[in-house]
Amino acid sequence: MSKIVRKTLTECKPTARRKRELAKLATRPDREIDLSDIPELTDKFWRNAMRNPFYRPIKKQVTLRLDADVLAWLRKQGKGYQTRANSLLREIMVKKR
Repeated sequence: MSKIVRKTLTECKPTARRKRELAKLATRPDREIDLSDIPELTDKFWRNAMRNPFYRPIKKQVTLRLDADVLAWLRKQGKGYQTRANSLLREIMVKKR
């Protein structure tokens, strides 16, 4: 049976040797970095990208006045109309950025 050991970042202080290695790496120019094993992120990648599924923004309760027909359309699609309204607004917000 193995024992799980957990350490915080403050407990993992870099040694003098590690600090020297990091300082040496920091002085290297970017052109010397080998990126051959890292694919370039193209426009196609970003078009197909999706938000982190574990991301949960903070919700804030508000009172919002909507046209009756808009509200009826959202509710007609079934349970979760507020979530759908939020998703539609988020989609527009992301496009405008």
